[in-house]
Amino acid sequence: MSEVSHPGSQTSQTTVTTWSRVARRIRVPLGFVFAIVYLWLARPTRSSLIAGVLIMLPGLVLRGLASGHVQKDKQLTTSGPYAYTRNPLYLGSLMLAAGFAIAALCWWIVGIMLLMFAVIYIPVIAGEERYLGQTFSDYDDYSRHVPRMLPRLTPYGRQQSAYSSARYWKHREYQASIGCVVVLAVLVVKLIVRR
Repeated sequence: MSEVSHPGSQTSQTTVTTWSRVARRIRVPLGFVFAIVYLWLARPTRSSLIAGVLIMLPGLVLRGLASGHVQKDKQLTTSGPYAYTRNPLYLGSLMLAAGFAIAALCWWIVGIMLLMFAVIYIPVIAGEERYLGQTFSDYDDYSRHVPRMLPRLTPYGRQQSAYSSARYWKHREYQASIGCVVVLAVLVVKLIVRR
């Protein structure tokens, strides 16, 4: 079946691509704004903090492992966590977000997080997938076999490279851990002050 080009489809695709680029640029500054709103709205309890941290830790580990495998723009990474999910960094970020949402005990935060994911991260992921498909000839096969987000049970293909701590440091993934510790420290202070 051939694909028919409709007059509006080119404009629609251009709009999606443009928003994907905009979303990519604003996600970090928007994240800082959200962090301020998050800290203002958060109403943590001891139990919510513990439960949140238990969900955040695997997210940090997943992000750390993924950043030690990914070789941006050099080759399609299909080893480590990428053998199970195409987006382990975003999956790790979702786990962090879920942990922070639980720690905060505020439905407004959950709503804002879901909105940000839908408006910012879904277009960014789509843009990155378009880029990978255009850059790497084996991406189509990889994307057919490896889910976008939820991991498959068995690894895809052969492991092409091992974890590299040098890549972890090069990608500055340690900043995610530092950010988590800082936000958790503020939540602990907030909890103590509210008592």
